[in-house]
Amino acid sequence: MQRRTFLATLAASLTPRLSWADVGAPAFLAAGKRGDEFFLHGLTATGISLFQISLPGRGHAAAAHPLHAEAVAFARRPGTFALVIDCATGATRHRLTPPEGMQFNGHGAYSLDGSLLMTSEVVAETSEGRIGLWDTARYTRLTDWPSHGIGPHEIKRLPDGRLAVANGGIRTDPVDRTKLNIPDMRPNLTLLSVDGTLIDQIDLPDQQQNSIRHLALQGDTIAFAMQWEGDPAEPVPQLGLWTPGNPPILCTPPESQAFTLQGYAGSIAATPDRILITSPKGGALMLFDAKGRHIATHHRPDLCGAASAGATFTVTDGGGAVWAADDAGLTPLVTDSTQWDNHLVALG
Repeated sequence: MQRRTFLATLAASLTPRLSWADVGAPAFLAAGKRGDEFFLHGLTATGISLFQISLPGRGHAAAAHPLHAEAVAFARRPGTFALVIDCATGATRHRLTPPEGMQFNGHGAYSLDGSLLMTSEVVAETSEGRIGLWDTARYTRLTDWPSHGIGPHEIKRLPDGRLAVANGGIRTDPVDRTKLNIPDMRPNLTLLSVDGTLIDQIDLPDQQQNSIRHLALQGDTIAFAMQWEGDPAEPVPQLGLWTPGNPPILCTPPESQAFTLQGYAGSIAATPDRILITSPKGGALMLFDAKGRHIATHHRPDLCGAASAGATFTVTDGGGAVWAADDAGLTPLVTDSTQWDNHLVALG
């Protein structure tokens, strides 16, 4: 049995690794459900599925290798799988497991050259944040870095190799995700160097119950989406902008729309001049300009997945629709029976 396993691993390592162009040049990756089955899809910029690969359970986000048609599909928490998938063949090359006592937290990112995979993780009992490092030659565990916060969720690699970490600040039960520290939570947004050294960090002292969850990049600015855990009757922004070295800017919509998103931003995306956040709870998305000024609000039930390709936005909903979004509104692209999950991950 050991010999067969070794030979299978060797054969997989010797198989030529195709590029994303070889599998149709998808613009996005997205997890979805059809019937009772779960899949990872590669989508074009217009929402057409180029491939669908079976998953063992509900997916959350994915990380796309910068060079090869290879992706890591992460389970929705508290799921445990992180699968390295050959998107040309649909084969699972590796199944990643964090060290004992640790859990994956739904997101990951590759290094610039694809030689390293970085994964968002927590120490299960305390929710202390860690960033796992994996050598992608055989996806062996190298080490882990502190995330310098509690409950890290999305991590984003900047063009120069630095890593932004959204530390949500929430301590959760390792089994059922019960939130344990809402009165005392303290989210932060952290910037790490290419070797894991803490470079810069901000928190929200006046809104420490506004959990920082998801990230998008716009030039030198890190846009962050938040989920409010405080008094639901209190209007708070769900979007913030941070240029490292400067204080954060919190972006508020018009007073008449202060409760439209119901305190919850599920995903975020950015183009050179626009930032978009979605809210499945509010059944809406909001568009802001690069300075954080509100431009438009569009309504659609269960909108969540969001990504950009060039200067355009694409969003998905739980009803199976893929949309183009701009200042003027939502334009339908594709609708089928796939119930799209939380995130749409852009390649490139």
